[in-house]
Amino acid sequence: MTEPDWIAPDWPAPAWVRSVFTTQAGGFSTGLFASMNLGDHVGDVPAAVALNRARLQQSLQARAVFLKQVHGHQVLEVQPGMPDAGVADASVSAHAGLACTVLVADCLPVLLAHQHRPVVAAAHAGWRGLAGAAGVAATVAGTGVLEATFEKFCQLAGQLPPAAAPQTLAWLGPCIGPSAFEVGPEVRAAFVQHHAGATSLFKPGACGKYWADLPGLARLRLGALGISQIYGNDSGSNWCTVMNPSRFFSHRRTSALAGAVAGDTGGRMGACVWLV
Repeated sequence: MTEPDWIAPDWPAPAWVRSVFTTQAGGFSTGLFASMNLGDHVGDVPAAVALNRARLQQSLQARAVFLKQVHGHQVLEVQPGMPDAGVADASVSAHAGLACTVLVADCLPVLLAHQHRPVVAAAHAGWRGLAGAAGVAATVAGTGVLEATFEKFCQLAGQLPPAAAPQTLAWLGPCIGPSAFEVGPEVRAAFVQHHAGATSLFKPGACGKYWADLPGLARLRLGALGISQIYGNDSGSNWCTVMNPSRFFSHRRTSALAGAVAGDTGGRMGACVWLV
């Protein structure tokens, strides 16, 4: 039984697919991490994180495989017996009982499921991973985390991307919204130079900066892959991690809190998808 406040993705996934997105509710952490913090790298009490992760595993009745996320586009294929902390920002699985899991607190979680074959995936998409940029000044390398994840997803499904795309479902979870995500011109350039359609997803802000629509950019990248069945985050304010402090953790919001210690980023939520 999952916590009532957790989000059950509303998407037409087949009967052998399960998915969930955790919120702040249902855990054992306190303070900036209250209460369901799943991140073991943010300064929370390790024992509390361990209890929270155990609570998640019990709720899923599956093993959530946690990654060491680095804002890149590495993809890990989840295997039985594999330890946590593999360096990657996405995972794919064709094994029942192993949950592809990504942790977020403003970045965008993207879940994938195949309509006819037992394959699922989860990706952690901040702007760097989404664009395929290695750093603020970097240009797009051509392959971002969604492209890399879909390529691995297709391999497990035994299909070429053109055949798999119409049969692929995508669900976008909560993330920083377009009225809260202020970025510099280099971020806009990283997307626009490779996808002209990205121009409309950056609204001019103050001092030469822009307001970026992160879920909109993900939809653009997924659409370029041929994936049209996209559900979840529609860029509305109810999906914004910054604007909903009673429900979602937010790195940016916590960092800006009066009295926050330098480096405080708050907790992390989990997006999980698995086969049964």
